[in-house]
Amino acid sequence: QVQFVESGGGLVQPGGSLRLSCAASGSISSILAMGWYRQAPGKQRELVATIAIGGMINYSDSVKGRFTISRNNAKNTVYLQMNNLKPEDTAVYYCNGAAWGNRHYWGQGTQVTVSS
Repeated sequence: QVQFVESGGGLVQPGGSLRLSCAASGSISSILAMGWYRQAPGKQRELVATIAIGGMINYSDSVKGRFTISRNNAKNTVYLQMNNLKPEDTAVYYCNGAAWGNRHYWGQGTQVTVSS
């Protein structure tokens, strides 16, 4: 069993920045990759960014150049630095972990609202 706890969401103006954190606990040795997804009202959950054990990183096209995913293995934490935020970035952001055996674990989400 793995637990993720997200933090760092909030309300910002367009062009502003936020840094999301996801702290993992439990059977974290089974995690092969971690990442961030988001879900806006009326839309399906979509990939934002992932980072694998070997260091491979990928981003959705909509956030490339603006968002940066990173991790601190000692703290079992993954981060998402979000710069130049746009209203269309408004969503609930979820931390995700992919484990051996095609298992996935999810946090409860943190709200990000970008509005003037």
